[in-house]
Amino acid sequence: MSAAAPRRLIVTADDFGAAPAVNEAVERAHRDGILTAASLMVGAAGAADAVRRARALPSLRVGLHLVLVEGRPVLPPDRVPLLVDADGRFRTDMACAGARIFFSPAARNQLAAEVRAQFEAFAATGLPLDHVNAHKHFHLHPTIAGAVLREAARFGCRAARVPIEPRAVIRAVEPLPSQPLDAVVDTVAALCRVRFRRAGLLIPDQVFGLAWSGGMTTPRLRGLMETLPSGLSEIYLHPGLDGEFEGAAPGYRYVDEFAALVDRSVADATRRTGIVLGGFADFRDPQ
Repeated sequence: MSAAAPRRLIVTADDFGAAPAVNEAVERAHRDGILTAASLMVGAAGAADAVRRARALPSLRVGLHLVLVEGRPVLPPDRVPLLVDADGRFRTDMACAGARIFFSPAARNQLAAEVRAQFEAFAATGLPLDHVNAHKHFHLHPTIAGAVLREAARFGCRAARVPIEPRAVIRAVEPLPSQPLDAVVDTVAALCRVRFRRAGLLIPDQVFGLAWSGGMTTPRLRGLMETLPSGLSEIYLHPGLDGEFEGAAPGYRYVDEFAALVDRSVADATRRTGIVLGGFADFRDPQ
Protein backbone atom coordinates (compact mmCIF):
# COMPACT_ATOMS: atom_id res chain seq x y z
CA MET A 1 0.00 0.00 0.00
CA SER A 2 1.40 3.42 -0.96
CA ALA A 3 1.95 6.07 1.65
CA ALA A 4 -0.66 8.81 1.98
CA ALA A 5 -0.03 11.93 -0.06
CA PRO A 6 1.63 14.65 2.00
CA ARG A 7 -0.39 17.55 3.34
CA ARG A 8 1.52 20.80 3.02
CA LEU A 9 0.20 24.03 4.45
CA ILE A 10 0.90 27.75 4.26
CA VAL A 11 -0.69 29.78 7.06
CA THR A 12 -0.80 33.43 6.01
CA ALA A 13 -1.70 36.65 7.78
CA ASP A 14 -3.14 39.27 5.44
CA ASP A 15 -3.01 43.04 6.04
CA PHE A 16 0.51 42.98 7.51
CA GLY A 17 1.42 46.63 7.87
CA ALA A 18 -2.13 47.86 8.46
CA ALA A 19 -1.36 48.93 12.05
CA PRO A 20 1.01 48.14 14.93
CA ALA A 21 -1.70 45.99 16.55
CA VAL A 22 -1.75 43.82 13.43
CA ASN A 23 2.03 43.71 13.11
CA GLU A 24 2.50 42.67 16.74
CA ALA A 25 -0.07 39.90 16.28
CA VAL A 26 1.74 38.66 13.18
CA GLU A 27 5.08 38.61 14.97
CA ARG A 28 3.72 36.76 18.00
CA ALA A 29 1.70 34.31 15.90
CA HIS A 30 4.86 33.40 14.00
CA ARG A 31 7.07 33.14 17.08
CA ASP A 32 4.56 31.34 19.30
CA GLY A 33 2.06 29.78 16.90
CA ILE A 34 1.61 28.22 13.49
CA LEU A 35 1.78 31.34 11.28
CA THR A 36 4.30 30.87 8.47
CA ALA A 37 3.70 33.79 6.09
CA ALA A 38 2.38 37.34 5.92
CA SER A 39 1.18 39.58 3.08
CA LEU A 40 2.45 43.14 3.35
CA MET A 41 0.46 46.28 2.52
CA VAL A 42 3.37 48.44 1.37
CA GLY A 43 1.43 51.72 1.46
CA ALA A 44 -0.32 51.24 4.79
CA ALA A 45 0.31 53.30 7.90
CA GLY A 46 2.16 50.53 9.71
CA ALA A 47 4.24 49.27 6.78
CA ALA A 48 7.59 50.52 8.09
CA ASP A 49 6.95 48.88 11.46
CA ALA A 50 5.98 45.64 9.71
CA VAL A 51 9.18 45.64 7.64
CA ARG A 52 11.28 46.21 10.76
CA ARG A 53 9.65 43.22 12.45
CA ALA A 54 9.96 41.04 9.34
CA ARG A 55 13.69 41.72 9.09
CA ALA A 56 14.04 40.30 12.59
CA LEU A 57 12.04 37.19 11.61
CA PRO A 58 13.94 35.58 8.72
CA SER A 59 11.77 32.44 8.88
CA LEU A 60 8.59 34.48 8.26
CA ARG A 61 7.85 34.39 4.52
CA VAL A 62 6.59 37.80 3.41
CA GLY A 63 4.72 38.59 0.21
CA LEU A 64 2.99 41.57 -1.36
CA HIS A 65 -0.65 42.31 -0.51
CA LEU A 66 -1.62 44.60 -3.36
CA VAL A 67 -4.12 47.26 -2.32
CA LEU A 68 -6.27 48.62 -5.15
CA VAL A 69 -9.50 49.10 -3.22
CA GLU A 70 -10.29 50.48 0.26
CA GLY A 71 -6.90 52.05 0.88
CA ARG A 72 -4.45 54.66 -0.34
CA PRO A 73 -2.27 54.38 -3.45
CA VAL A 74 1.50 54.33 -3.28
CA LEU A 75 1.64 56.80 -6.17
CA PRO A 76 0.43 60.37 -5.61
CA PRO A 77 -3.36 60.48 -6.14
CA ASP A 78 -2.97 62.88 -9.06
CA ARG A 79 -1.05 60.11 -10.88
CA VAL A 80 -4.03 57.72 -10.60
CA PRO A 81 -7.11 59.98 -10.64
CA LEU A 82 -9.35 57.37 -12.26
CA LEU A 83 -8.66 54.92 -9.44
CA VAL A 84 -9.30 57.21 -6.45
CA ASP A 85 -12.05 59.35 -4.98
CA ALA A 86 -11.99 63.05 -4.04
CA ASP A 87 -10.04 62.22 -0.87
CA GLY A 88 -7.30 60.45 -2.80
CA ARG A 89 -8.33 56.99 -1.60
CA PHE A 90 -9.07 53.98 -3.75
CA ARG A 91 -12.74 53.55 -4.47
CA THR A 92 -14.74 51.15 -2.30
CA ASP A 93 -17.22 49.99 -4.95
CA MET A 94 -15.32 47.10 -6.52
CA ALA A 95 -17.89 46.53 -9.27
CA CYS A 96 -17.66 50.13 -10.53
CA ALA A 97 -13.89 50.22 -10.08
CA GLY A 98 -13.53 46.93 -11.92
CA ALA A 99 -15.67 48.10 -14.82
CA ARG A 100 -13.68 51.31 -15.17
CA ILE A 101 -10.40 49.41 -15.17
CA PHE A 102 -11.71 47.00 -17.78
CA PHE A 103 -13.19 49.51 -20.21
CA SER A 104 -11.00 52.61 -19.84
CA PRO A 105 -7.52 52.55 -21.44
CA ALA A 106 -6.48 55.48 -19.22
CA ALA A 107 -7.59 53.65 -16.09
CA ARG A 108 -5.70 50.53 -17.21
CA ASN A 109 -2.53 52.57 -17.64
CA GLN A 110 -2.94 54.08 -14.19
CA LEU A 111 -3.57 50.63 -12.73
CA ALA A 112 -0.40 49.27 -14.34
CA ALA A 113 1.62 52.16 -12.92
CA GLU A 114 0.23 51.63 -9.41
CA VAL A 115 0.79 47.88 -9.46
CA ARG A 116 4.39 48.43 -10.53
CA ALA A 117 4.84 51.07 -7.82
CA GLN A 118 3.69 48.62 -5.15
CA PHE A 119 6.04 45.92 -6.43
CA GLU A 120 8.85 48.51 -6.42
CA ALA A 121 7.99 49.54 -2.86
CA PHE A 122 8.22 45.94 -1.75
CA ALA A 123 11.55 45.50 -3.52
CA ALA A 124 12.85 48.57 -1.70
CA THR A 125 12.31 46.80 1.66
CA GLY A 126 15.00 44.27 0.78
CA LEU A 127 12.76 41.40 1.91
CA PRO A 128 12.59 38.30 -0.29
CA LEU A 129 9.29 38.34 -2.20
CA ASP A 130 7.55 35.11 -1.25
CA HIS A 131 4.20 35.58 -3.01
CA VAL A 132 1.62 38.07 -4.22
CA ASN A 133 -2.12 38.45 -3.64
CA ALA A 134 -4.51 41.38 -3.38
CA HIS A 135 -6.81 43.00 -0.86
CA LYS A 136 -10.35 41.65 -1.35
CA HIS A 137 -8.82 39.29 -3.95
CA PHE A 138 -9.12 42.01 -6.56
CA HIS A 139 -6.34 40.30 -8.54
CA LEU A 140 -8.96 37.86 -9.86
CA HIS A 141 -10.13 40.71 -12.12
CA PRO A 142 -8.70 39.76 -15.54
CA THR A 143 -7.11 43.16 -16.21
CA ILE A 144 -5.54 43.31 -12.76
CA ALA A 145 -4.36 39.70 -13.12
CA GLY A 146 -2.53 40.68 -16.29
CA ALA A 147 -0.79 43.57 -14.55
CA VAL A 148 0.15 41.31 -11.63
CA LEU A 149 1.61 38.68 -13.94
CA ARG A 150 3.73 41.25 -15.78
CA GLU A 151 5.20 42.66 -12.58
CA ALA A 152 5.59 39.24 -10.97
CA ALA A 153 7.80 38.23 -13.89
CA ARG A 154 9.74 41.49 -13.66
CA PHE A 155 10.36 41.21 -9.91
CA GLY A 156 10.93 37.46 -9.69
CA CYS A 157 7.74 36.59 -7.83
CA ARG A 158 6.94 32.92 -8.35
CA ALA A 159 3.84 32.27 -6.25
CA ALA A 160 0.36 33.66 -5.76
CA ARG A 161 -2.93 32.95 -4.07
CA VAL A 162 -6.00 32.02 -6.10
CA PRO A 163 -8.83 31.42 -3.60
CA ILE A 164 -10.58 28.19 -4.51
CA GLU A 165 -12.14 26.84 -1.32
CA PRO A 166 -13.49 23.25 -1.16
CA ARG A 167 -16.83 23.74 0.53
CA ALA A 168 -17.13 20.05 1.38
CA VAL A 169 -14.17 20.46 3.71
CA ILE A 170 -15.72 23.55 5.28
CA ARG A 171 -19.03 21.73 5.80
CA ALA A 172 -17.20 18.82 7.43
CA VAL A 173 -16.04 21.26 10.10
CA GLU A 174 -19.21 23.35 10.40
CA PRO A 175 -22.48 23.51 8.40
CA LEU A 176 -22.33 26.16 5.69
CA PRO A 177 -25.21 27.32 3.47
CA SER A 178 -24.54 27.82 -0.22
CA GLN A 179 -24.28 31.40 -1.47
CA PRO A 180 -25.88 32.62 -4.73
CA LEU A 181 -22.58 33.72 -6.27
CA ASP A 182 -20.51 30.68 -5.25
CA ALA A 183 -20.51 29.19 -8.76
CA VAL A 184 -19.53 32.51 -10.36
CA VAL A 185 -16.65 33.07 -7.93
CA ASP A 186 -15.44 29.50 -8.42
CA THR A 187 -15.46 29.86 -12.21
CA VAL A 188 -13.54 33.14 -12.17
CA ALA A 189 -11.01 31.75 -9.71
CA ALA A 190 -10.56 28.54 -11.72
CA LEU A 191 -9.80 30.51 -14.88
CA CYS A 192 -7.35 32.69 -12.96
CA ARG A 193 -5.61 29.63 -11.51
CA VAL A 194 -5.05 28.20 -14.99
CA ARG A 195 -3.68 31.55 -16.18
CA PHE A 196 -1.31 31.94 -13.24
CA ARG A 197 -0.05 28.37 -13.40
CA ARG A 198 0.63 28.69 -17.13
CA ALA A 199 2.77 31.70 -16.24
CA GLY A 200 4.84 29.43 -13.98
CA LEU A 201 3.56 30.59 -10.60
CA LEU A 202 3.04 28.21 -7.70
CA ILE A 203 -0.66 28.20 -6.80
CA PRO A 204 -2.10 26.25 -3.84
CA ASP A 205 -4.45 23.39 -4.64
CA GLN A 206 -6.98 24.80 -2.20
CA VAL A 207 -7.34 27.93 -0.09
CA PHE A 208 -9.33 28.39 3.12
CA GLY A 209 -10.49 31.72 4.51
CA LEU A 210 -13.31 32.81 2.22
CA ALA A 211 -16.26 31.33 4.09
CA TRP A 212 -14.96 32.41 7.47
CA SER A 213 -13.22 35.63 6.47
CA GLY A 214 -12.61 37.56 9.67
CA GLY A 215 -14.00 34.70 11.72
CA MET A 216 -11.36 31.94 11.66
CA THR A 217 -11.87 30.94 15.29
CA THR A 218 -9.97 28.29 17.19
CA PRO A 219 -12.55 25.50 16.64
CA ARG A 220 -12.69 26.28 12.91
CA LEU A 221 -8.91 26.39 12.48
CA ARG A 222 -8.45 23.21 14.51
CA GLY A 223 -11.18 21.55 12.44
CA LEU A 224 -9.38 22.46 9.22
CA MET A 225 -6.18 20.92 10.55
CA GLU A 226 -8.06 17.70 11.22
CA THR A 227 -9.72 17.56 7.79
CA LEU A 228 -7.11 19.18 5.55
CA PRO A 229 -6.93 17.56 2.08
CA SER A 230 -3.71 16.29 0.59
CA GLY A 231 -1.64 18.56 -1.61
CA LEU A 232 -0.70 22.18 -1.00
CA SER A 233 -3.19 24.28 0.97
CA GLU A 234 -3.22 27.85 2.21
CA ILE A 235 -5.22 29.18 5.14
CA TYR A 236 -5.34 32.96 5.43
CA LEU A 237 -6.39 34.96 8.47
CA HIS A 238 -6.48 38.55 9.74
CA PRO A 239 -4.90 38.47 13.22
CA GLY A 240 -4.73 41.54 15.43
CA LEU A 241 -4.32 42.40 19.08
CA ASP A 242 -7.34 44.66 18.70
CA GLY A 243 -9.69 45.82 15.97
CA GLU A 244 -9.53 49.53 16.67
CA PHE A 245 -7.28 50.72 13.86
CA GLU A 246 -7.90 52.74 10.71
CA GLY A 247 -9.19 50.48 7.97
CA ALA A 248 -10.31 47.69 10.31
CA ALA A 249 -13.13 45.70 8.76
CA PRO A 250 -16.41 45.91 10.69
CA GLY A 251 -17.27 42.63 12.34
CA TYR A 252 -13.86 41.04 11.84
CA ARG A 253 -12.75 39.07 14.90
CA TYR A 254 -9.08 40.05 14.79
CA VAL A 255 -8.33 39.04 18.37
CA ASP A 256 -10.05 35.68 17.99
CA GLU A 257 -8.08 34.93 14.83
CA PHE A 258 -4.84 35.75 16.62
CA ALA A 259 -5.88 33.49 19.50
CA ALA A 260 -6.53 30.64 17.08
CA LEU A 261 -3.04 30.92 15.60
CA VAL A 262 -1.35 30.54 18.99
CA ASP A 263 -3.77 28.04 20.49
CA ARG A 264 -2.06 24.90 21.77
CA SER A 265 -4.81 22.58 20.56
CA VAL A 266 -4.40 23.89 17.01
CA ALA A 267 -0.65 23.31 17.13
CA ASP A 268 -1.23 19.83 18.55
CA ALA A 269 -3.68 18.98 15.76
CA THR A 270 -1.15 20.19 13.18
CA ARG A 271 1.55 17.91 14.56
CA ARG A 272 -0.78 14.96 15.13
CA THR A 273 -2.01 14.95 11.54
CA GLY A 274 1.49 15.25 10.08
CA ILE A 275 0.93 18.55 8.30
CA VAL A 276 4.11 20.14 6.93
CA LEU A 277 4.13 23.91 7.48
CA GLY A 278 5.98 26.51 5.44
CA GLY A 279 5.77 29.51 3.17
CA PHE A 280 5.41 29.49 -0.60
CA ALA A 281 9.17 29.57 -1.01
CA ASP A 282 9.49 26.39 1.03
CA PHE A 283 7.26 24.45 -1.34
CA ARG A 284 8.45 25.64 -4.74
CA ASP A 285 10.20 23.14 -6.93
CA PRO A 286 13.87 24.02 -7.47
CA GLN A 287 14.56 25.69 -10.81
